[in-house]
Amino acid sequence: MILPRTGIGVDVHAYAPDNDPQPLWLGGLFWEGERGLSGHSDGDCVAHAAADALFSACGIGDLGTHFGTNRPEFAGASGVKLLGEAARIVRAAGFEIGNVAVQFVANRPKFGPRREESQRVLSAAAGASVSVTATTSDGLGFTGRGEGISAVATALVYAVPAAPQSDGASIAPQQG
Repeated sequence: MILPRTGIGVDVHAYAPDNDPQPLWLGGLFWEGERGLSGHSDGDCVAHAAADALFSACGIGDLGTHFGTNRPEFAGASGVKLLGEAARIVRAAGFEIGNVAVQFVANRPKFGPRREESQRVLSAAAGASVSVTATTSDGLGFTGRGEGISAVATALVYAVPAAPQSDGASIAPQQG
C-alpha cells in the first residue's frame, strides 16, 4: 500500500526598505507598482513556502538546506525556479507530488484577479497542482501593519514504487 506523506512549509519576508526598493514577486507573478520583499532570492514567500512544504513531506531538509544564503548561485533566484528545482529534488529522492496548497497573509496586493494565473505558473513549475489562497490578518501583527508577507503551505507526496533492477533486486525510494 502506498501511503501519502504530508509536509508543512512557512515563509516570511519583510518589505524591502525604501532606500533599497525591490520589485514584488509573489505567487510566481510580478506585481507592477507594488513594494517588493527583501530576501536572498526574489522574496516570493508563496513559492518558497510551497518548496519548503515539499521538502518537509519527504523529510529531505528545508529551503535553507537546499537554497540557503550560503549558496550564492541562488542569490536573486526566482521563486518559480526554486519551486521547480525543489520538485526535481523531491522526484529524485523517489517521490511524486500529489498537490500543494498555499495561503499567504498580506494586505496587498489584491490577489483574487490574478489567482488563476498564479496557480498556472506555480503548477507548471512543480509539475503538479498548486492552489493559492490569500487572506489578511485584520490589521494585526506585522502583516497587518504592512511590514511584510507570510505564507503557509501544505504538500502531499507519495513514494514511487521501486523499479526492479535487471538482476532482480529493486531500489527503494529514500524514506527520510
